[in-house]
Amino acid sequence: MTSEAGPMGNRKASYNSSVTSHSFALDSPTRRKLGYELINLIDEYFESLPERPTQLPEDHRTFEPLREPLPETGMIAAPIASGDLNVLARFLRDTAQELIDQGFHVTSAHYFGLMNPTPAYIAVLAEALVAALNPQLASMARAQLASKIEAQTVRWIGERIGWVEPFEGTFTSGGNEANFSGLALALTAHFPASVENGIASIGRKPVLYASGEAHHSVDKSAGLLGLGRNALRRVKTNDRVQLDLSALQEAITADRRAGHQPFCVVATAGTTNSGAIDNSAAIADLCEREHLWLHLDGAYGASAIFSDKHRNLVLGIERCDSVTIDPHKWLAMPFAAGVILTRHPGILQQSFGVSTSYMPKGTANLPLDNFRMSTQWSRRMNSLKLWLTLKMHGRLAYEEHIDRQMRLANDFARWVETTECFELATTQVLPIVNFRLKHPSLHEDLTRVHNELVDRVTCDGRRWVSETKVAGESVIRVMIISYLTGEKQLVELQQALHSAATAAMTQSA
Repeated sequence: MTSEAGPMGNRKASYNSSVTSHSFALDSPTRRKLGYELINLIDEYFESLPERPTQLPEDHRTFEPLREPLPETGMIAAPIASGDLNVLARFLRDTAQELIDQGFHVTSAHYFGLMNPTPAYIAVLAEALVAALNPQLASMARAQLASKIEAQTVRWIGERIGWVEPFEGTFTSGGNEANFSGLALALTAHFPASVENGIASIGRKPVLYASGEAHHSVDKSAGLLGLGRNALRRVKTNDRVQLDLSALQEAITADRRAGHQPFCVVATAGTTNSGAIDNSAAIADLCEREHLWLHLDGAYGASAIFSDKHRNLVLGIERCDSVTIDPHKWLAMPFAAGVILTRHPGILQQSFGVSTSYMPKGTANLPLDNFRMSTQWSRRMNSLKLWLTLKMHGRLAYEEHIDRQMRLANDFARWVETTECFELATTQVLPIVNFRLKHPSLHEDLTRVHNELVDRVTCDGRRWVSETKVAGESVIRVMIISYLTGEKQLVELQQALHSAATAAMTQSA
């Protein structure tokens, strides 16, 4: 291969254009050569993550589209025929290197952004194995062991929630699908005829409730389920950014008087903006009185169930009717992995069950096929990475992981409280810290000032933090999500924040 630049750029590369073989089958030497090259690249990448910048410096970032035409003839056959496999290995390395050099590394120990973790290495290996075996988890008959591994992983999670079998669950593509599924279960439970006859058969307007800080997937789900996004009542929060129970009760009462049909409350364990956790136990009391389904969006925070020390953060989770958990957040799994669980056996099949002639017929002594209890048909094995990580490391590894990140966040929050520049904006509950500049003269336009401060902190590409809104007010958001992040990275961040804040206040003086 000769090239004026790397394989991902808009530059000319010269490959053998006389190749006529298009077989996807590679011989053993080729597979091994490319496989070893890739595993070495991944190892080098993981070794770099404690000090790797999150992205390129601001003046080096580019968002121009790639313009290379679709290759009609590939480059692979000629090197295989000649026995010179180095050209293929170089191309793989060049491609990987460009992805790394031009990438945005949520895997870096200096990433303090959203809920995107550094993946556990065992989970990376599990993903490679799943890609190679390509098991189809739609039916037990076509993926016996893979299906049993998923069922066992769901059982482990349900038991940590505090449920005793029978309960059900299935892996999803992430929190969006899991929350969608949870609301579908709530609809089925309250309006079983709607599965076949649609929302119109309900008669009165179904409505549901979530806090103003709940995830946007609840809005999407309400629209996709045919309820309409306006059927979602966004209830105000209290001073701890939790769903306000008095306001919730008032909203339910008002809707009943208006002739509507309340059917579901969505509580949140770990909001994206602040990490706030709604009071699930108190909401469960209300839902029992009002005969409403309680769904917990615990995509991030519900993973606290894996820590005996911090499980009290999600007190009452066992009383929820359905629960969403995303292992690709706090449990350090690579994308994508979500789970929807319910303590009501049979309702997943009631909501999603279909039949078709080309699928294997179920038998009485086999567990329920996944395609009958999920929005998905063809299903990737998203469970193996968590199952293998738990088998290799054990639950206590998560106990330590969660406890360590909680301690680091507590330390960071205490630093905020001792500075002259900043003050805490919300109570720190999970490893997310919200704070703001305390300089009074800057409060009139905090959004602008905070964004300018964030730009100063992130412009060199070393680290990443963000500005967001909590209860409508601008805050700076720092989240500890990588298991590689430690005191060193936090001290560097504190220094960068202090310098940026000093510059901002000097400029305003």
